[in-house]
Amino acid sequence: MLKKHSLILMLLLVISINAWSQKKDYTFKIIPLGVKGGDDESNLSSYMLAPNGSNHFICLDAGTINAGIQKAIDNKTLKGISEDIQRRQIKGYLISHAHLDHVAGLIINSPADTTKNIYGISSVLNILRDKYFTWDAWANFGNEGEKPQLKKYTYNTLEEGLTYPLAETEMKVRAFELSHGKPYKSTAFLIQAKDNYVLYLGDTGADEIEKSDKLSKLWQEVAPLIITGKLKAIFLEVSFPNDQPDNQLFGHLTPRLFFNEFAKLQNVTSLEAMKKVSFIVTHRKPPQKNILKIKEQLLMLNTAGFKLIFPDQGKLLTIY
Repeated sequence: MLKKHSLILMLLLVISINAWSQKKDYTFKIIPLGVKGGDDESNLSSYMLAPNGSNHFICLDAGTINAGIQKAIDNKTLKGISEDIQRRQIKGYLISHAHLDHVAGLIINSPADTTKNIYGISSVLNILRDKYFTWDAWANFGNEGEKPQLKKYTYNTLEEGLTYPLAETEMKVRAFELSHGKPYKSTAFLIQAKDNYVLYLGDTGADEIEKSDKLSKLWQEVAPLIITGKLKAIFLEVSFPNDQPDNQLFGHLTPRLFFNEFAKLQNVTSLEAMKKVSFIVTHRKPPQKNILKIKEQLLMLNTAGFKLIFPDQGKLLTIY
């Protein structure tokens, strides 16, 4: 009996160790500071991203900062004081496009922030420099534009297809242009840490609506990473339910268009490979009934069983 009891304890210990190891074996951690599109100023597109073992975060867009960090503190996802976390743990900002629901938090919280980098394609950085960080609109915290320049933020222009280090982090980035209500440009960021990748898409319309090939080109670029299992997660927006008319999408996706893009991606990869990727659904727009309807429609259309993640503000996500 004693031997049997010892064997059971040993098995339980092995199971516990395996479970602990699996729990620790994630590749990236994500802290959503804001998950909505539209008009909720306390919960707009913004995600802190870092690889496993690091607290050196890059911020993917910056619609909400302080309120999102406070929510994460309330959820025990982060510890400390909101302003200190922004100053010390966020090492820079990747801005997909300069609409206010993606940059308002960066602008409003800039007086309390520390010196760091803002990364983006030239058209996006130009808007930040010429429209927002000016002395008429706010104050020029940038290193370019109107004088005096306070030089808290340094603009770093990303050229398509080139890989750039993200300062003070363990990550690198490549940028790809997206069409967000043609000819307005948004951006996708392919972020690398060691041999693992995450793909973040800012707001984007479907190629068929935008009369563009931006998404098709992007899927071709990332297909090898999906096939080899290196691309762990894709952030992709769904702003409106399916009953939104095509001529009123304003450069956004619906659940139907979302899965149309899945079909295109599957054509250059495989169903088996895509099932290993976590798809993080972003930018659902209020009112609340639409947010719920978008989720219902996505789940109904997900007949293949893809991993769909609906992030909650302030709640930790770990990507394996």
